[in-house]
Amino acid sequence: MRSPFGLLGLVLALLIAGLLAKAALRGPATPPAGGTAAAADVLQQRDQAVQQVQKALDEAADTARRQRDAAEQR
Repeated sequence: MRSPFGLLGLVLALLIAGLLAKAALRGPATPPAGGTAAAADVLQQRDQAVQQVQKALDEAADTARRQRDAAEQR
């Protein structure tokens, strides 16, 4: 019975970390002074980081779902 709560805590922690990372990567509304190429690079890096966090959250949710289903079958 402890396992689902621990896993739920992990998923919540990943969700909070993802939201904080998304807010931190959003940054200022104005592009950097380096020009449009630098701004495009920063935006691409931000998008990649957001996708990585989203993938990690999806994997954690899938793991939790599989563990819950396995526990229910016992």
